[in-house]
Order: sequence, then C-alpha cells, then structure tokens
Amino acid sequence: MTKQNLETKYNADFSSSQPVSHSDQVDLRELFAIIWQGKWTIIVIMFIFAIGSVFYAIKQPNTYISEALLTPADSEESGGLAALAGQFGGLASMAGINLGKKSGMDKTQMAIAVMQSRQFTSAFIQKHNLLPDLMAIKSWDMAENKVSYDDEVYIAAENKWIRELPAPYKPKPSMQEAFLIFTEMVTVNNDKATSLVTISVEHLSPFIAQQWVNWLVEDINKVMKERDVAEAIKSTTFLERKIQQTNVADIRTVLYTLIEEQAKTIMFAEVRDEYVFKTIDPAIVPEGKAGPKRALICVLGTLLGGILAVLLVLISNFIRNKINPEPIATFEVNQPN
Repeated sequence: MTKQNLETKYNADFSSSQPVSHSDQVDLRELFAIIWQGKWTIIVIMFIFAIGSVFYAIKQPNTYISEALLTPADSEESGGLAALAGQFGGLASMAGINLGKKSGMDKTQMAIAVMQSRQFTSAFIQKHNLLPDLMAIKSWDMAENKVSYDDEVYIAAENKWIRELPAPYKPKPSMQEAFLIFTEMVTVNNDKATSLVTISVEHLSPFIAQQWVNWLVEDINKVMKERDVAEAIKSTTFLERKIQQTNVADIRTVLYTLIEEQAKTIMFAEVRDEYVFKTIDPAIVPEGKAGPKRALICVLGTLLGGILAVLLVLISNFIRNKINPEPIATFEVNQPN
C-alpha cells in the first residue's frame, strides 16, 4: 500500500470516528459564510433601523419627575391606647371590648395601601379633574407653560371626549382605564429601614407633576383623618352604650378612659393637617428631564435591526436552498505544498 493510500485511509477513519465535530465545524463555517454573503443587506437594514430610531427618539416628548419625601407622623393617641391595653386589657375583654389598635407603622402601611387603591385613585382623579391631563395630553410648551391635547381624543375648548374605540370602551375614559395609566405615572416607595416614604409623579409637565404630588399628600392625610375620626365617633357611641349596660365600677372606669382616648383621637385629627405623613422635603418643579433615554433608544433600535437582518438573511438563504439547492461558498485556507 502506497503512502498516499495510507493517508487516504487514515483520513477516512478519522472522519468517520468524529462525525459530530466535523459536522459542527462545517455548519459553523457555512453560517458565517451566509452572513458574510448578506453583509450588505444586514448593513442596509441596520442603517434603516438606526435612522428610524433616531427619528422616533426625537419625536418623544420629555417627561419630568417631581417627588416629596415624607415621614410618618407621631401617633400620640396610639401610645395612649397601647398603655391602656396593657393595664386594662383583661377588664375590657370581660366587657367584650378589644383594646388592640394598629401601631403608627401599621397606619403608615394602611395609608400607602389606601393611596394605591382604586377607590382613592378614582376619587382623586374626579375631585381634581385630572382625566384630560392623564389620558389626552399630547405635549407641554415650556415657554408658555401650557399643555396641548390630542385633538383626535379630546376637545379642550368644549370639554368633550371624541375618541373612537370598540365596546365596551366609551369616548370618555372610564375610571378603570384611568387607574391603569395613573399607577404607571405615580410611584410610592417606603423605606423599611428608615420608615421614610417617597411619593413621585412622572408627567409631561413638571408643574402638573409637582401639583399632583402636593394633592396626593394633602388628600391622603385628609382621607385617613376622616376615617379615624369616623371610627372614633362610632367607638365613642359604642362605649357609651356599654357603660349603660354594666354596673361594674372597674369596667366603667375602663370605658370612660377609652372614651377619653377617643376624644384625644378626634382632637389630634382636628388640630393636625399632616395627620399621617409629615413632609420633610416638599415637591418642587423639576428643571431637568427624566426621560426619554434617547441614546438608549437609538442603540437598542440599531441592535434590533441587526438581529432582524441576520435572521432575514439566514431564513432567505434557507428558503432559497430548499427551492433551488446551490453550493454555499465557504472560507478556505490554502495549505502549502
């Protein structure tokens, strides 16, 4: 057997012993060859996506974020009831009364939950007539500090909604639609370590963003105050009825003390405007924009165009080979003789 025949036999045995590695190597070379053949298509598509991303980023209006830093207000009345719970809890339970009450931290959590609820949000939007600035705003003029609305959705001069949507949607947005948009614009963060609360609003107008933050702080304090006052009045009525039903002197003493604590709750609510949250750093009109991130939009748009272009080249080549199989050019390395 000649030397050439031995080399041929050795190469054949080696190729048959490693079919997976050889196949993978060929497929990878073919893949790069296909991409290289369609390089101009890829470049053109990436260029088109890049230009489109630039125009899209430029057309996006600026958004501004205004925020306020709050701290939970001291709850003197809660401390008084907590002391009573430890001192007269047993006697009160004999009369069918539970002295347990939410702590100041629990009241903060409840206030945040109320602020994020559908009921509070709907009442807040309707009270301050926020629907046009929430659902129909188009842009904000910095020079004149005026907002413009989408004429295909809302006619500001007539206060009329004219948008056209399929049922069950109506020309005027519902509170369910408004709630979804509102929750995207308003953020409430609670720092567990410091108990500080941050309320922020992102809007096309920095003045509207600041106004909404101030309204949110005022309204949540007012709502929580009214809830506690109503609860205190109801509790007082209940305690007075319990006094009339018992002749035990010790229990009557506890009930009178509880009535006194409810009176303190009403008094604190009447004299404090910042009932649940005290403002540490009030909201201001922001000067710098928060968005959009135009450079990031351009980069992501160009990358998306490149990915789609590569997929298009590979799919087109696959379809073409299925219809009319042709050999694919590959990169070859010339071996020296």
